[in-house]
Order: sequence, then C-alpha cells, then structure tokens
Amino acid sequence: MINVYDLEEFAPSFFKIADKSGQLIPFAFNRAQKHVHTQLEEQLIKLGYVRANILKGRQQGISTYISGRYFHKALTLPGTQAFILTHMGDATRSLFAMTKRYNHNLPPGLAPKPDKDNENQLLFNKLNSGYRVGTAGSKEIGRSMTNQLMHLSEYAFYDNHIEIKRGIEQTVADIPGTEKIKESTANGIANAFYLDWQDAKEGKSDYINIFVPWYWQDEYTRSAEGMELTDEEKDWMMLYSQDGLTAKHLAWRRTKLSDFDGDYTQKCKGFSQEYPFTDEEAFINSITDTFITVEPVQRARKAKVESTSALLIGVDPARGGVDKSTIIRRKGRQAYKCDSFQGLDTMQLVGKIKMIIDREHPHKVFIDCIGIGAGVVDRLHEMGYECVVGVNVSRAANNPEHFLNLRAELWNEMRDWFNQDMPVQIPDDPELQKELCGLGYEYNSSGRLVIESKKDAKKRGMNSPDKADALMITFAYGQHAGTSTYQPNYIPESSAGRLI
Repeated sequence: MINVYDLEEFAPSFFKIADKSGQLIPFAFNRAQKHVHTQLEEQLIKLGYVRANILKGRQQGISTYISGRYFHKALTLPGTQAFILTHMGDATRSLFAMTKRYNHNLPPGLAPKPDKDNENQLLFNKLNSGYRVGTAGSKEIGRSMTNQLMHLSEYAFYDNHIEIKRGIEQTVADIPGTEKIKESTANGIANAFYLDWQDAKEGKSDYINIFVPWYWQDEYTRSAEGMELTDEEKDWMMLYSQDGLTAKHLAWRRTKLSDFDGDYTQKCKGFSQEYPFTDEEAFINSITDTFITVEPVQRARKAKVESTSALLIGVDPARGGVDKSTIIRRKGRQAYKCDSFQGLDTMQLVGKIKMIIDREHPHKVFIDCIGIGAGVVDRLHEMGYECVVGVNVSRAANNPEHFLNLRAELWNEMRDWFNQDMPVQIPDDPELQKELCGLGYEYNSSGRLVIESKKDAKKRGMNSPDKADALMITFAYGQHAGTSTYQPNYIPESSAGRLI
C-alpha cells in the first residue's frame, strides 16, 4: 500500500519526468535529490518549517525535485499555495511545463482536476490549493499573495534581490508548515545568494545550506580505460573518492572542459563554477582570475607538517567596521592557530600580542603598521619587545621591477610557498581559504604585479581578507627568518599590566 503523503513513495508511483532522450519515466530520486530531501525533512521535523539554500551543479535535478515536492504538497495538504520564481522567462516556462506534466500524467481520480490551468497557474478550488510561477523581472510580482511554499530558482542570477526580499519573500509567514528554498548555481560573490549562504554558514539565519557536488551524478561519467591520472586528479581522488568520485567522473570532466572558453586555467575555472567539488570552490572560481588557486590551498588544509623552524607571527590589525584584528602563527612550512578579534582598540590589541609573545616566545612578530598598526608597534617597542617588526605593505617592493609594492611581493612569496614541492600546512579553515583564493591580480603597463586591493575586493562583495593578510605578512623576511635569539626587555610589570 503506497503512502500518498510520503513523497519518496508517491513520486516514483505517480509522477512522470522526461529523461535525457525525452522519454517519460517514473520519478525515482537520484542521489542528489535523496540528499536534499533528507536534509529538508530533517529540518522540517526539527523546526516545523523549511528555510534552505541549495548550491548545486548543472542539471542535477534539484529544480525537478522541488517542483515535485511543492506540487505534491499542493495536492495532499489542502490550503497550500506554492509560488515558484525563476530568473528568466524560458526557465519559468520550463519549470511550469514540468509541473503540468506531473498533473497531466496522474492516474484518473487520484486528484481533482484543476479549476484554472493556464500559462502561470494551476488552481484547485476544492482543495483551496494552488501552484503559481513567475519571473523575477517585476519589482512588484507576487506582493499581494499569501503563500506557504516558495522556491526561488537560480537565485544568484536575480537582478532585484532587495525588492524580492522586501516583497514576495514576505508573502511566506514564519509559521509552521511554511517553506522557502533558494536554489542556484554559483554566480560569484557579489549577489544576495552568496551573502545568504555565508550568513547561514555563520549561524546568522535559520537557513540551512545544502551543497550538491557534481560527481554524484552517474551520467557524468565516461570510460577511464587506460587513463593515467594527473597529480591534480590524484589529489581530487584522495579528497573525494570516499564520497563517490571515480576515475570515470574525471574522464568525463576532461571531455567537458572543451565546452568552456579560454586556456586550460580559464576552462577549469568555468568548469568549477558550473560543476563544483565544494561550495568554496564554486564561489571562489566564479569571480575573476585569482592569484592563488584553490587546489594547493585545499591540499594545505589537509596536510600535516612538523617543523622546527623559528616561530613567526603575523598580525593584521583591524581598520574598524566589520574588519577583525587577526593573528596567525607560522613555522617554516607549517602555519597554524589563526585567532580573530573584533572591536579591539589599540591597547587591547597590544595586550593580546603581549600575552602571546610572553607565552609562545616567537622569533619575529610582523605587524601591518598602516593605520592602527603603527600605534600597536610603537607601544610594543616601548615595552621592550624587540622582536616586533612594523611592516608597511604599501611601500616600494624590494624588487620594484617586478612588483608594484611590498604587498604584491609578499603575496607572490606566499603563493610560491603554497606551490613548492614540499607539503605545507595551514589551518583547516574555509574562511581562510576563501580569502587566500579570493583576490584577483593583473600586470600593469610596466609589467609589475598588482594584487587586487581590499577596497576593490569589497566593492564586489568580498569581506576584508584579514586572515590571508596576516599569513601574508609572515613572509616579510622570506619563507624562513632564522632562529630565535631575542630576549625581550620587559618594562615594569606595574606599567605593563594595565594593557592586559
């Protein structure tokens, strides 16, 4: 006996979908759809409602699943109004055609015939339920509605996020049984989908993030007979084979790269946006060319390195606002323990650094001395900490023929550190990875390297790369800065104690 209220039983029994050849087949969930269904049902049980962001690759069936989920609820839960908003008219028509196919192929007598069936709605008056679709072109669309279910499809590509948030999103009340799902492929970081994803990741909203990797699709494979994996592909197998990645998937990827424009690096970036391994990769690689690529950073997050090199500490003081003062440690090929602090004034930051020096005895403490950092450096020097070095990253580079300024030179030194033959280790921190792999670059008319400024990065929605800059500044004396020989000249404790 089929439980008609259970979508996993109902869909393969009564819903029909078109396969790649156009043939109608029962709607049996694939792995990606099962994963999304499980996550949504768990949240529904826990909270009583659904609020979810879904990031996925191309053609993984997520819109198909959500359309089936909402049409099923409209049929089985009287009084349910569902609204689906897409970014383009073609997408709207395509999604609605899918829902109409569900309805048209239902067995006679299973559900009432719709009282209204036109180009943008199916209404069931006997059930007091309806299923409507629209396109995100009008600022006023849907404002007068009351909905229980809302699907915002390809949300990262909407041009009017503010109006959508203030308008149609407000038609779904925050009450039990309601659902709002924002689903999309990545489209850089200068849009509301990325910001919503980050808020959910940091626990700032009641949304959950659901990521669907491309290699969960069985159809994204081809024969790998005789194929020798590259070092890059071996790294991916090491990271993702337990989650389902196979050599056949990588063989398909090789072929798929030909669909993207540009050189090999650009093709890989295009593939990563449409078919990401991770959410971090999807968002990072969908922006302009980045100076440090994802792969060596991902390896460094998983590596374990022992080092007896001298301890170097990098400090990137906050410049106010949402920026954070960040402190990171590095010993040769091992970077570890990244601490961030928000809202510290100059003397409070001095106290933090003083305690770290007294406890960990670093060889050098490099501090960005632009702005607030100058006062931090001066006070620590007054306290006798000769290991402290102020670094002005905006000054001329040591090699001015190749780099616009010291900042570009140090970022280049850090990239060389990641790309060396020997493994390196960094904290397993997605925020640090996003910052390291988030800045663009160019070469000016004189052929000198220019790293994208913090100001320009913020204009396109990226947060200040505080953690990445703290690591960068540890390279002020190169990858290694000698052994520790300093003895701090402590000022009287009665004077120093007030800073802690």
